[in-house]
Amino acid sequence: MGMILGKITVETPKYEVIKSTNEYEIRKYPASVIAEVTYDPSQMKGGNKDGGFTILANYIGAIGKPQNTTSEKVSMTAPVVTQSSNAAAAAEAIAMTAPVITKGREGEKEEVTMQFILPEKYKKAEEAPKPVDERVVIKQEGERKYGVVKFSGVASDGVVKDKVEGLRIALDKDGFKVIGEYLLARYNPPFTLPFLRTNEVFLPVE
Repeated sequence: MGMILGKITVETPKYEVIKSTNEYEIRKYPASVIAEVTYDPSQMKGGNKDGGFTILANYIGAIGKPQNTTSEKVSMTAPVVTQSSNAAAAAEAIAMTAPVITKGREGEKEEVTMQFILPEKYKKAEEAPKPVDERVVIKQEGERKYGVVKFSGVASDGVVKDKVEGLRIALDKDGFKVIGEYLLARYNPPFTLPFLRTNEVFLPVE
């Protein structure tokens, strides 16, 4: 019931709010360990853009026995990160944990990289269980800073595009330099009532 009503019950990353305005927040996130899989959606059943989700969910044991060398069950956390080479795919990520994040960028071939952020207890990549599936890569991301806008409802392509453009304009106006492509974060499962969903768009800044 909590999921349907938009309640977020999984671990979410800590961050420091550096600046807060009526239009956006500037947040600094600490280093984290992630599990990642890269795939071509056209090679997935039905052209599924979220085909990597099952691979990663199997790794942590979210569905069945954990597919890692120690059979260690890893808690679902937030966010799930999806990096797409096709901006049109940006609003297609599923959100079983909080949030699902989609990075949009242009490219000739659509390729998706999906990431699970592992629990905070894993401080280094080598501390995380080793995947059985060689498509799953464990790595560490360093500290990063983002401009962030929060919104509710369905994160459709059009809505996301508008939010990203508005955020980009606001950041530029205040002198922040954007240094990468956007991320779309969705904090709720797809069956959550739309008006109770929490979504965010991120733009990395210097």
